[in-house]
Amino acid sequence: MNDSTPSGTGGGESELDAQHRVAAFLEANDLETGPSYRVLDLVSEVGEVAKEVNTSTNYGDDPEAVDIARDEIGDTLFALLALCVEADIDAGAAFEEALEKYERRLDAGGSAGSGS
Repeated sequence: MNDSTPSGTGGGESELDAQHRVAAFLEANDLETGPSYRVLDLVSEVGEVAKEVNTSTNYGDDPEAVDIARDEIGDTLFALLALCVEADIDAGAAFEEALEKYERRLDAGGSAGSGS
């Protein structure tokens, strides 16, 4: 799916240590599965974060009251890194590419968003 070194093999220098830990955890616990299942898991975890935001802010009526449990962010991060493992994507390299893209957009006088 990309030109990175597989995450479970001790790949490139940019690869996140956390990705290696997730890969080892998945393998040790026989939790390896296809990327399509990992995407569904990621969407589910992001949904749980969204639910916490909606609930804590009374569905946006009090945006300053936002409260997100750290473990929910952790679950979401784990799900994203597991997707990277299963899709053979170097999360560190993907992060660096995204950051560079946002910096280019801002330098061009636009916004960091893709709609600019």
